[in-house]
Formats: sequence, structure tokens, C-alpha cells
Amino acid sequence: MDLYYKSTRNSNLKVTASEAILKGLAPDGGLFVPEKLPVLGKSMEELKDLNYQDTAYEVMKCFLTDFTEEELRNCIEKAYDSKFDDEAIAPLVKVEDTYYLELFHGATIAFKDMALSILPHLMTTSAKKNQVKNEIVILTATSGDTGKAAMAGFADVEGTRIIVFYPKNGVSKVQELQMRTQKGVNVDVVAIHGNFDNAQSGVKQMFEDQELAKELADKGYQFSSANSINIGRLVPQVAYYVYAYTKLLANGEIKDGEKINVVVPTGNFGNILAAYYAKNLGVPIAKLICASNDNKVLYDFFQTGTYDKNREFVLTTSPSMDILISSNLERLIYLIYGEDSEKTKELMEELKTTGKYTITLEMKEKLADFAAGYSTEEETAESIHDTYQKTGYVMDTHTAVAAHVCGQYRAKSGDQTKCVIASTASPYKFVKSVMSAIDAENANADEFDLLPKLQEVSGVPMPQAIKDILDAKVLHDLECDADKMKDTVKGILGV
Repeated sequence: MDLYYKSTRNSNLKVTASEAILKGLAPDGGLFVPEKLPVLGKSMEELKDLNYQDTAYEVMKCFLTDFTEEELRNCIEKAYDSKFDDEAIAPLVKVEDTYYLELFHGATIAFKDMALSILPHLMTTSAKKNQVKNEIVILTATSGDTGKAAMAGFADVEGTRIIVFYPKNGVSKVQELQMRTQKGVNVDVVAIHGNFDNAQSGVKQMFEDQELAKELADKGYQFSSANSINIGRLVPQVAYYVYAYTKLLANGEIKDGEKINVVVPTGNFGNILAAYYAKNLGVPIAKLICASNDNKVLYDFFQTGTYDKNREFVLTTSPSMDILISSNLERLIYLIYGEDSEKTKELMEELKTTGKYTITLEMKEKLADFAAGYSTEEETAESIHDTYQKTGYVMDTHTAVAAHVCGQYRAKSGDQTKCVIASTASPYKFVKSVMSAIDAENANADEFDLLPKLQEVSGVPMPQAIKDILDAKVLHDLECDADKMKDTVKGILGV
């Protein structure tokens, strides 16, 4: 059964999975969504003894129907290999009565590796399938993790270039150094004077700029995206929720068919949307709990039905979630609007012009699968401190946001369903915030001096990704104003 993709803003537009991956964003500015959400061909019981790679294949073949088995398995094999420091790829760790799905065992120690290790292979396979002769320019905005993971994935991949924009002073020191030391002849990174939303809006504008597309094509280039707006980013993320459930089953932690709750720290809404897709595939998930930090635009949306980005942008210790425009929410809006692309487009136009929109009561009723909570800076630090004191388990700031929201949800609702928390980054990536939460005296220490201390405290060896940047040479120092992003791209590409 071939599954096609359509735009959230134009249901008449139909493309194959490989075309959707190559384009990244639909030409009308909409996001590509499957024309219907697929269902897994196998039961959880049948999947429970599979390794990560085979589970990923069973999930991804449902979505990427124009890839042959050989093509898909080849992409998966290249992606999920010794780059990951744990054979399980995404191990599930039980801490007291909660399960942490550790998604940070890849090359850049953040959950983005789960999708960005495979995206370059999906992209180059798609280019071959569609006889693309142009060089593919990956254009990406990052709030800290996507950038490094995308650069690591695409570095020196033939037929591609990658340009990453990140907010200057809006990422952790480790994140910034990871990006600025990235090797690869086809890699560029630019710090913008602004926040992540400025970077993301600038990238989207370039995607929608038909004149720029023509200029690029004349020089033999075409844009694609490595952000979670690309369906090739979202589909691989669905796999780890299926894997988490089957591992709980295999380990005897749950009975077949028993429902679980999933808590996801989210800014751009991609990771939790992948969990929603997993639920639709047939994974017995009860509640999808959306965890926000002080930039609680999503929490407010789930409470009120109004999405309003007109508010102060807060820089927090969980910077990958410092986002006020959650791009992937558009895919969910489209679904709860009964797949009405005209109406979805109207709401997105409203967001662009007024900074907000409100969904109907009927749409709000379709969000019953979701719950939402948020964690203040103080609560996030407390969550790290208390979990460490009680159990010895050390988590990063984003995971701590989810852990706090998980506890808050349980206390408020009385719901004792077993919980899987998406643990999205290694504590080493946010060492200063993590160590300061464990012991306030660390607040005055140098970030890099705290790395050996974290190793001592956590008992977890320093990841290779950290060792690599400690004596690496800074290779990138480009900066630009937010309104000069297009000129900067043209300069880099010589257009």
C-alpha cells in the first residue's frame, strides 16, 4: 500500500515519502503529513524480542513506502551502529517507579541523534530515487542540539551542504563549542543576533522564497531541512516509542496491552508528536504529557485552546525548549481540524500576522489524549537535586522538566499508570546547570572544570563527544543579524 504525503495547507498536493524528505517544507509553507496515519503490521508481542534496528525497520516501512526493504535496512544499518555507546541504542532505565528512555547515547549526546543519524542516508537515497542532480543545501535553525547533530550527520556526505543558524548567547557553552568545532568541508554554522524563533522564522522565509529558489537552482543548489519540520526527522523518532513499549513488555514490567503514559519535554512539538504517531500506530499509550519550561506557550495552549506567542521570551537552563513558535503543532492542528487544509492555513496566517490563534471547542475535545504541565527554573533544579539525592541518578535539565511535570501530573490526577519519560540529553551537555542544582557551590565554577566532577558524581564516564571538544580547534566564527540570514546564505554559497 503506497502512502503519500500532503501539505497541511493544501490537501491536493500529493508527494511520495522520498519527495517529502527532499523538499523538507511544502512549497506553500505547510508541513508534509501522511495522507492517513498508518498502523503497524505486527503486535507488540511479536515485536518484543527485536533489537532497535529491526524495530526501526518495522516502524519506518509503514511510513516510507516508496523505499525498498534493502534501501531502508541499509539506511538503518548505517545510522544505528558503533556511533552509539550503548548496544541498545535507546536504553530504558528504571529509577524508582519511573522509566527513563535514554535517547542520548549517540555521537552528539542528545536525542536529535536518533533521527539525524539516519536523515542524511534517507536524504541521499531519496535524491538517487528522484534523479536529483542539484547539490542539496540543508538549511537549519537550532535551539542547541539539532545543529550539532545535523552537522555531524551531514559532514562530508557527498552531494550535500549544511548551514546551521543558532541564537548567540541562547545555547549552553558545550552546545556552542560542539557546533563551532565541527569538521567537514560542507559544513557552516552562523550565530545570529536574536533568539531561536528569529532563526526559525528566517529559515522558513528562505524556504518560501521562490525567487531565492530559482537563484539557487541556477547555481545547481536546492534547499532541504534537517529540522523536525522534515518528515524524515519525525518518522525515525516514532520508532523509539514503539521500542520503549516492547522493551517494557520483554522485561516483564508490563502486561501485553497494558497502557503506559509518556512524558516528553518539548519546545518545537516534534518529539511528542512522534509519540502521538506511535499511539496511532497501535502502541498502547494512554496519556501524552507535554512538559514545558518557563516558555510555556504549549502548556497555555492545552489549558485554554489559544496559542499565543505574544509574550516575553525567557532564557532558561533548558535552552533546547526555549521556543515560542512550536512548528510541529501545525501537524496536530491539521488532524484535529478534520484535515481541513484551508482552515489550518487560515490559523497559521493568523499566527503570522497577530501572533496567536484559538481553536474551536470541538477541536479542543479532540486533544483528550494530551495532558500538559510546566516546570519553573527552581522546580527543574529541585528535580535534578532530589532525584540525585534519593537515587544517585543524574539527569539533564530538559529531562528534569519532564520529571517534575510527571510528578505534578501524578499528584494532581491520581493517575498511577506506568510512566516513560523521554530523557533527551546527557547531563554532560548542561554540566553547569546540572552540577549547580546538585550543589549550589558549583555555580561559581568554570563549566569545563565541572566535567570531571560530574563523572565522579554520576559514575557515568565522560562521553567521547565531550572529550572531542575539549581540545578541538574552533573552525566557525560567522555571525549575522537576524534580518541578514538570506544574505549570509547567499554569501556562503557564492550565489
